Amino acid sequence: MGRAAVDLAVSQPAISKAITDLEHELGVRLFDRSSQGVEPTIYGDAVLKSATAIFDDLRQGMKAIELLADPTAGELRIGTSPPLSAGFVPTIVEQLAREHPRYSFDVMQADLATLHRELRGRNLDVAIAPTTALAPQEDMSAEVLFYDRHVALADSQCKWTRRRKIAWSDVVDEPWVLPSPQSVVLEYLVQAFHAAGMKPPSIAVATMSIPLIYHLLGTGRYLTLLPVSVLRFGAKSHSLKALRLVSPVEPSPVVVLTLKNRTLNPAAKVFIDVARSIAKKAGSQLARCTN
Repeated sequence: MGRAAVDLAVSQPAISKAITDLEHELGVRLFDRSSQGVEPTIYGDAVLKSATAIFDDLRQGMKAIELLADPTAGELRIGTSPPLSAGFVPTIVEQLAREHPRYSFDVMQADLATLHRELRGRNLDVAIAPTTALAPQEDMSAEVLFYDRHVALADSQCKWTRRRKIAWSDVVDEPWVLPSPQSVVLEYLVQAFHAAGMKPPSIAVATMSIPLIYHLLGTGRYLTLLPVSVLRFGAKSHSLKALRLVSPVEPSPVVVLTLKNRTLNPAAKVFIDVARSIAKKAGSQLARCTN
């Protein structure tokens, strides 16, 4: 209570009275009070969630007014997965930055569950992510941009990329860089191999860090499984090449996620339009990369 009073520049009794008045108006207790302090009740949590939405709508409205006054500026908070942050999302950001040099971007990398949580907390405007791991969320809109397939990648100088005939049994015990055993992405990949009656690759290095994966593949010793969009959009400065292997992993949809019943700021709408355009142009090239 004391810290809240300091933050709001009012007295502590004023804070207490405001909460008491609100509890009286609602007819429920918002906080459980003890000698250790206060904790929100289930009713307090409900009020907090509503307040978060109210203030977010107000903030989005202010941004919309600012953009109407100055259409060349905007702020955008984007969430995405590490592989998509290695190519597809930077491609969108780069085009937007050229067309709208006064746009600012805050890009967060995380797993799908975290992106869902950050969208619900209104800490992100939009997220672009694969949807292999979790079921669709009822409170979110998901628009499919394209379908992405995991393929085996290696450095272009690796001995396996130079072979015209190669089988999974030849490389399954090679050193592979894959997601950690706790990752839902690895679980998805392993299930695909088992479903095809194949032994999944063994893990030599567990990581989702794209820079680390690039570095290890550059030694010519390691192999990895990554979405083909990384090869199409993000590997231009790296000598990566897909192995001549048919992947048992089915293509998964890459979607743009937004929170339902939330007004998008104008910059987010422009971002989604550019994402659609880039995905549409790259569709046939993504398909060729998997062949």
